[in-house]
Amino acid sequence: MTKKWWHGKVAYQIYPKSFYDTNGDGIGDIRGIIEKLDYLKELGIDIIWISPIYQSPFVDQGYDISDYYEIDPKFGTMEEFDELLLEAKKRDMGIVMDLVINHCSSQHEWFQKALADPEGEYGDYFYFRKGKDGNPPSNYRSYFGGSAWEKVEGTEFYYLHFFAKEQPDLNWNNPKMKQELFQMINWWLEKGVAGFRIDAIINIKKDPTFPSYEPDGPDGLVRATKMVEEVDGVGELLEELKEAAFEKHQAFTVAEVFNMKEEELEEFVGENGHFSTMFDFSAHMLTFGEHGWYDGKEVEFDTWREITFRSQKRCEGIGFLANIIENHDEPRGVNTYLPSYAQNIDGFKMLATVNILLRGIPFIYQGQEIGMQNCRMAGIEEYDDIDTKNQYRTAIEAGLSREEALEVCYRYSRDNARTPMQWSGDAQAGFTTGTPWLKVNPNYRQVNVEDELKEKDSVLNYYKKLINLRKSEEYKELFTYGSFEPAYPEKEKIYAYYRSLDGKKVLVASNFGENSMGLELEGHNEKLLLYNMDEPEVSEGKLLLRACEAVVLEVR
Repeated sequence: MTKKWWHGKVAYQIYPKSFYDTNGDGIGDIRGIIEKLDYLKELGIDIIWISPIYQSPFVDQGYDISDYYEIDPKFGTMEEFDELLLEAKKRDMGIVMDLVINHCSSQHEWFQKALADPEGEYGDYFYFRKGKDGNPPSNYRSYFGGSAWEKVEGTEFYYLHFFAKEQPDLNWNNPKMKQELFQMINWWLEKGVAGFRIDAIINIKKDPTFPSYEPDGPDGLVRATKMVEEVDGVGELLEELKEAAFEKHQAFTVAEVFNMKEEELEEFVGENGHFSTMFDFSAHMLTFGEHGWYDGKEVEFDTWREITFRSQKRCEGIGFLANIIENHDEPRGVNTYLPSYAQNIDGFKMLATVNILLRGIPFIYQGQEIGMQNCRMAGIEEYDDIDTKNQYRTAIEAGLSREEALEVCYRYSRDNARTPMQWSGDAQAGFTTGTPWLKVNPNYRQVNVEDELKEKDSVLNYYKKLINLRKSEEYKELFTYGSFEPAYPEKEKIYAYYRSLDGKKVLVASNFGENSMGLELEGHNEKLLLYNMDEPEVSEGKLLLRACEAVVLEVR
């Protein structure tokens, strides 16, 4: 494998609206990110991915971009962004922007011109189609519910939107539109960004005939991804994107990819793949319900272990995955992947251990490093997320009571990850001196950065040790390039694996069960590298793992 500059790095996702507010308006800003760069450097972060800060009406939290070349005033100015790039570079850190190019905002100049003339030049930047017998052109259901086609008032035309109606899909069959996007991407790379996280990119390939399919629900619609799964040729578009922009700048790219065909893995993230890496969503997909959040499933340990191990083995020898336990579109990982008895400090450290030391690029989401958890809201009005409101309504329509529907939102809402970062035990968790845009989790007095920096055995200080081990001179090659091999798969509730390279072998072992479990070790000359509780019991080739215990040791 050819070594790249981003190999062995640790990344951190910032959701800027909720990270740190310096001007008291209740919304996080670029100045807040600058002020916290030293905190991130001390944590061990090399790459910072910032969710969208472009100009936007914020129908979908900035994923509806009205001007790709402007910073939204909510977050600051372009001059402050340039300062952020400079300050990050001083600390040997790279800034990764969010790239949203499947769709834009309905307020974008292109779309406004398209509405004025759907059959004109800018109309072809999007997908305008005439309806059929008074109905939309086809029966696609958008990601946020309802038809993916929106009628243009006073005309026969509908336009396509896989997401909200305020997020019209861009037509990647149009060469001029593509060139405008490529020009914009190069502009940011020339400015000095290290790369991009690429949003919903698999959706860019459409079948321009837009065939209808057999409905998969009582609404007579079919999920929009059905067409994505049926159509071929997205790779040609992705390769064009890489060659036109990413490749010439040696940009780091991490893709959000669902619905990829199994055989396309190497094409996507192999040695000469479309992207540097892509997120491993295999675990997150275990939570999906058949009809919505209301029939979502609890994550079963055995299934979770099996699917994450399979993901690791599948990518070995091909490329790297980006490993996560949560992001801005998911609830908090400690609530999702830990049983109730393990939702404590030891359990948080255990989950971190098995995730951060996997083969791939670790991505830490803001607040994960201090053990931030889901936030219970008093009512649906306390939620801000468009998808949460849609899912709440879907649950009510399916017969759930308001209390039951609210419980579903507590388990699955994206706002669980979007509550303000908990910096201290002061008012509003030290996030703002004003009124925060979204409710602060009431547990901030017990869970916050300021206190955890002082506590030797805090979750935060454990994350520092974990990242330091991964990047240490003695073990960084092993944890970056070493092989992955499941260990003790027959042991109930044991999540364990080996990382090996050039004769060096490290065991990462954890106990997700309620009872202690003994493991027979290979050899009799073990070296303890890290553990999340008191010093573990290792003697005569045996390791005793207590409930919620994680141990990392070199076996010889």
